[in-house]
Amino acid sequence: MKRRIFCGAAALFPWAMFLPACGRQEEWPEGMQPIKWDRDTCVTCGMAISDRRFAGEMRGGPKNIVFKFDDPGCIALWIDAKAKDYPWIVDPATKIWVADVASEAKNVRWIDARTARYVRKFSPMGYNFGAVSASEEASIDFATMCQEVVAIVRKRKPA
Repeated sequence: MKRRIFCGAAALFPWAMFLPACGRQEEWPEGMQPIKWDRDTCVTCGMAISDRRFAGEMRGGPKNIVFKFDDPGCIALWIDAKAKDYPWIVDPATKIWVADVASEAKNVRWIDARTARYVRKFSPMGYNFGAVSASEEASIDFATMCQEVVAIVRKRKPA
């Protein structure tokens, strides 16, 4: 009798491994490449992308190149540093997505980085901006956020 119970449980065990995968899958905007959390790294700083509330992605150019980021500030620095190498970065057709900082940890809402507003929030790289979909008190636009981050980094670097 004990052997039958053991064999029955052993037969069910492989299926038990897949039960967590039956949950709700993340939704990605059309054209966005899924981010592999804690495995993909930020193209600017090399840090693993793990805090979903601050992640971002850029996709564009003739080959639809994808760049992934762990902080909105890293997007700003990438644009500043690489616009000459990748002139399509500043093209309005280039897609840039950022996570809404108010998203739930397992259900990220993605918004257009250029139309998002940015509020002061402690962020992974310490640039301290988080994206929100609607204007809030003291929020700033994408261009202003980019200028502030670049200015912060330039002040940090020795002359």
